[in-house]
Amino acid sequence: MCGIIGYIGRREAAPLLLNGLKRLEYRGYDSAGMAVLNGSMKMLKKKGSVSNLEELLNVSGTVMLGATVGIAHTRWATHGDPSDRNAHPHMNVSDDIALIHNGIIENYSTLKQELMAEGYEFESDTDSEVLVHLIDRIWKNDLALGLEGSVRHALRHVDGAYGICVVSSREPDKIVVARKGSPLVIGLGDGEFFIASDAAPIVEHTNKVVYLSDGEMAVVTRDNYTVKTIENVEQQKRVTELDFSLEKIEKGGFEHFMLKEIFEQPEVMRDVMRGRVRVEEGLVQLGGIHDYLDRLKQAKRIVICACGTSWHAGLIGEYLIEEFARIPVEVDYASEFRYRNPIVSADDVVIVISQSGETADTLAALRLAKEKGAMVMGICNVVGSTIPRETLCGMYTHAGPEVGVASTKAFTAQVIVLFMLAMALSKGRTISHEEIRLNLRELADVPDKVARILEQNDAIKEIAVKLKDARNALYLGRGYNFPVALEGALKLKEISYIHAEGYPAAEMKHGPIALIDEDMPVIVIATRDNTYAKILSNIEEVRSRKGRVIAIASEGDREIERLTKDVIYIPQASAAVLPLLTVIPLQLLSYHVATLRGCNVDRPRNLAKSVTVE
Repeated sequence: MCGIIGYIGRREAAPLLLNGLKRLEYRGYDSAGMAVLNGSMKMLKKKGSVSNLEELLNVSGTVMLGATVGIAHTRWATHGDPSDRNAHPHMNVSDDIALIHNGIIENYSTLKQELMAEGYEFESDTDSEVLVHLIDRIWKNDLALGLEGSVRHALRHVDGAYGICVVSSREPDKIVVARKGSPLVIGLGDGEFFIASDAAPIVEHTNKVVYLSDGEMAVVTRDNYTVKTIENVEQQKRVTELDFSLEKIEKGGFEHFMLKEIFEQPEVMRDVMRGRVRVEEGLVQLGGIHDYLDRLKQAKRIVICACGTSWHAGLIGEYLIEEFARIPVEVDYASEFRYRNPIVSADDVVIVISQSGETADTLAALRLAKEKGAMVMGICNVVGSTIPRETLCGMYTHAGPEVGVASTKAFTAQVIVLFMLAMALSKGRTISHEEIRLNLRELADVPDKVARILEQNDAIKEIAVKLKDARNALYLGRGYNFPVALEGALKLKEISYIHAEGYPAAEMKHGPIALIDEDMPVIVIATRDNTYAKILSNIEEVRSRKGRVIAIASEGDREIERLTKDVIYIPQASAAVLPLLTVIPLQLLSYHVATLRGCNVDRPRNLAKSVTVE
């Protein structure tokens, strides 16, 4: 996903657009740009953070002075790597039409070939640039259509999703916008109008907005706006008054950022996969590693280095890559990797994982691996941070800014990226095309299943009441769910300050069983997979020692109710995607325990969001 902001009115456009981009930074992005109309079209765009664009604007922004119409955009890569040339806006050959676009043009390849055959040249690798050239071609072939008609006709040729803003120096006093599957809102000011992908950059200027529906387009001038369907049928739109502050927008109406971020996960998961996963074709497109995929497949060994929650995601990555790609994987704490003189060679690939991209120990591991000649790949959430700059290649998680210190949506985004990587490494080597397609179908179904789990929030809070006074807790899981047990225990200790430990369930007999009594809650991940019978035996062992069991179980499992009354059910799924489901109730459980204990869940004591010191 990416961010859109547009302005037409009587004020200087560039500062308003820049501020709007800053309001949209939470969405996650890899580049930013803007175009304004000031006699002719003026455009600036830059890879990396909005601050990079701001620096460019400070240096060469005099060309923008006086402009009162403009559009701006933050992008994250789907087609084409993060770069200046792939950043939005995109312009036609004569530089008099500019377009910004959210979404995916699914038939862009066919359209691109047609346009190239007619002599159109492309400056980017994006699907979006196709649309601006298509508008240009239609307009040149029928001048009477104007900008609005040309956009309308172009969209009739497009398959896919879009939220677009288009401006042209041929008609300098209007912005044409359209929506299909990607949100757009028009803010109504006093002699001015704002267009954005959500209300965040608008609310400080006006509380009156109009939301476009799918299949609608609008023409916005300095004095008015009209909304029509793509078929040119005029629509009467209701003006909505925003009744919340900017802060509430940022929290989305949730009491805490952490709860908001837990509930964002279905949409975040879709964002992580958008433009990358093509289920029916059994295809994963990972632009950030595309040029290095063959080298990755030839690795004799993969070493994953990370800290905290990212380390737990790395453990799941180990299971995924070894099961499907059959490449040996080791997972190291980054803080230990640099001090134990690891054996690393040019035949190895080292993957570093960090939400912030600035984790000091992970950066140190990265640099050591490079010194030893290994290929280093990064998985990171924050665009323009140090890890993406210092790794040879990598992938952004596109989870958006994570405000809560205890990571939630960043974890599930990392796991999805690792799942996609495992499929990409498997293609043509270790599993069939049909197996990849079936695995991708399982992955694509996860967001809807997570949404169903989130509906149990109130029931999970009731279970949390029974856990809030505990002094210790034990988390047990097997297979793919062992790292989830570790993550669940970490969440509980981070935000509620209850001591908790995660263990492989089979290891309980090798020590932790001595701790179990009537005061020890044991959270067991007992989903129906190939370890189910063994997990039931572990639960029986806990019960025989009077331990209190809270179970995460598969829907339809009634046998588990014989063993405990405290059960949280999740939808059935393949073992490989189960961690994305089983972790959700554990996040909610930790959140509710912490709030019931009066803890500051967004800012736990002694913790920082990004650990930038050793």
